Amino acid sequence: MRRSGESPIFPPPITLLAPARTAPRSNRSDWVTLRRLFPYLWHYKWRVMAALSFMIGAKVANVGVPVLMKTLIDTMAPKPGLPSTAQVLLVVPMALLVAYGLLRFSTALFNELRELVFAKATEGAARSISLEVFRHLHALSLRFHLERQTGGMTRDIERGKRAVHSLISMSLYSILPTIIELTLVLTILGVKFGSLFVWITVTALAIYIGFTVAVTEWRTQFRKAMNELDSKAQSRSIDSFLNYETVKYFNNEEFEAQRYDASLDHFRKAAIKSQRTLSMLTVGQQLLISVSVMLMLWLATSGVVEGRMTLGDLVMVNAFMIQLYIPLTFLGVLYREIKQSLTDLDKMFVLMEKEREVCDLPDARPLANADSTIRFEGVSFAYEAARPILKEVSFEVPAGKTVAVVGPSGSGKSTLARLLYRFYDVQQGRITIGGEDIRGVTQASVRQAIGIVPQDTVLFNETVEYNIAYGRPESSREQIERAAKAARIHSFILATPMGYDTPVGERGLKLSGGEKQRVAIARTLLKDPPIVIFDEATSALDSANERAIRGELEKAAQNKTTLIIAHRLSTVVDAHEILVLEDGVIVERGAHGELLAKRGRYAQMWELQKVEAAHAAD
Repeated sequence: MRRSGESPIFPPPITLLAPARTAPRSNRSDWVTLRRLFPYLWHYKWRVMAALSFMIGAKVANVGVPVLMKTLIDTMAPKPGLPSTAQVLLVVPMALLVAYGLLRFSTALFNELRELVFAKATEGAARSISLEVFRHLHALSLRFHLERQTGGMTRDIERGKRAVHSLISMSLYSILPTIIELTLVLTILGVKFGSLFVWITVTALAIYIGFTVAVTEWRTQFRKAMNELDSKAQSRSIDSFLNYETVKYFNNEEFEAQRYDASLDHFRKAAIKSQRTLSMLTVGQQLLISVSVMLMLWLATSGVVEGRMTLGDLVMVNAFMIQLYIPLTFLGVLYREIKQSLTDLDKMFVLMEKEREVCDLPDARPLANADSTIRFEGVSFAYEAARPILKEVSFEVPAGKTVAVVGPSGSGKSTLARLLYRFYDVQQGRITIGGEDIRGVTQASVRQAIGIVPQDTVLFNETVEYNIAYGRPESSREQIERAAKAARIHSFILATPMGYDTPVGERGLKLSGGEKQRVAIARTLLKDPPIVIFDEATSALDSANERAIRGELEKAAQNKTTLIIAHRLSTVVDAHEILVLEDGVIVERGAHGELLAKRGRYAQMWELQKVEAAHAAD
């Protein structure tokens, strides 16, 4: 069990440490988020340039289709004095038909080439950002990961990765092409038919865009609420599944279902409200499009009647309007999705900007590893300022020796291991390895030098072999089996139908507590570091297995600097020195025999555990 005073599951932030800071979403503009994205894309600048070239080619071909259609219609206009069949054979040049087909094909070809060329840039940028976030989250302090909500955080990362694809596809494949096409169309209309066509189109587009942006900005609050409620529902479901056994222990399946249903109901109401506003936006857009197209066609029809325009001109204007307004019909959706994608991407960037509570100094160097002596020198630490855990603790673990720390629950024993691993930094005093303050060397080198068998073993949802090999991933099967034998779990593994390929389940739930503990011991033995920490390493084992493994642990600790954190005193009797920790203070120290002779706190604990063991034997 986890001791509440030693490592609270949710330790609140303390004022002695700078809390992790984030850039608030409300203070960051969308342009800042886009600037953060740009370097990832610019890594593929030649692909970006090629994609832009293909996109321009596609739009030029697309605009050329109505122009060519106008030429075809005008060419086919009836000529007096010729039979209709003869007119068709004479006045329809095959070159125009071939050109029409080529333009249609070119539009599709250039669009596909654009997507093909730019796919590597899109996927590469998404991969780079996702990997950077993944690495940064692993670099954040233990405090962050104890306070985070797994479901919400993973959903933010998933949305952020999807936002990269959405932003690129919508900007490069929808918005930018529409702007290019609009510029070409307005230029043709202005040159051929006068500025009135241009002004009607520009005015209609300005009203359309203004209406769309205003309504979409208003609607964003409902979409944000939907996403927050979706993340909350996701977090609740994941939290419930991770605590499956606890749910079953207390027969609370219906209670969890009701909590989840309440989250889903809140999401449903927000989704319905969002859909209502979307319908309002769509109806308004269609009204504006209908009015503007009607005005343009009235103007073109009047020109045909007055002889200023041909039937081909009328067809061309109509085709231009259709080509322009089809993508603009989706402007509201595009704008909303772009805003949402920017919000989602920004959330992922915010995760990347969370400051590390524990970080390497700029000039940090690797641990020398020449001497593995551990020293705690006047160490004080608190998870929260009002409740200190360790109070000026000082002791030494000489190289190659074993020191044990015992004491009641909540005395601060496991906190020693967390500080040595630099999951947190001390607030007073210092911890050294080989005389080097661990705050002045790289965290990676410190953790590489230490192996730990924790009190609560959590395994990956992989095979037994994978979990043992995690101590040294490049190990061979022979080395893995040797470590498993030393941890007394090899026979159990072979007895399972799939052997070392047996899946252990989520967080190792398919294994018993003792089996998980032996897997943890095996992977630490496989790592073979100079410093070993056993944090209640045999707490989940029965007495027989404890005695069997204790000998193996003693072999593993030979010639290694070993810190044993224990509740069972029987596991520490052979330690070179035993420290008795109470309320964050060392109250006794010495070898087993010396402490018994003192008849102090250690002797009392020894006698009490002997009585408990006798009762258990009965």
